[in-house]
Amino acid sequence: MSKTTAEPTARPTPNPPPTFEAGLQELESIVKEMETGELPLERAIALFEQGMKLSDACRKQLEEAETRVEILTRRAGEIQPQPFKNNEKA
Repeated sequence: MSKTTAEPTARPTPNPPPTFEAGLQELESIVKEMETGELPLERAIALFEQGMKLSDACRKQLEEAETRVEILTRRAGEIQPQPFKNNEKA
């Protein structure tokens, strides 16, 4: 028989949020939890890492939205969305 061990109740590493707003909401939740000052070091580090990932995802979403707006405003006469082409190298 094998025993199952309970993992600590830490949030799993999130996938990028489905929307910018959801990402901001999750970031606000992380900040509130960290501001309590009552967290063990490992929990604080895990939340910080999660927050940095969410921050990066939100920043990328903002950059993509800005690029789309620029494409739309540059089109003379016709306003049609263009597919976003990411020229950033990974």
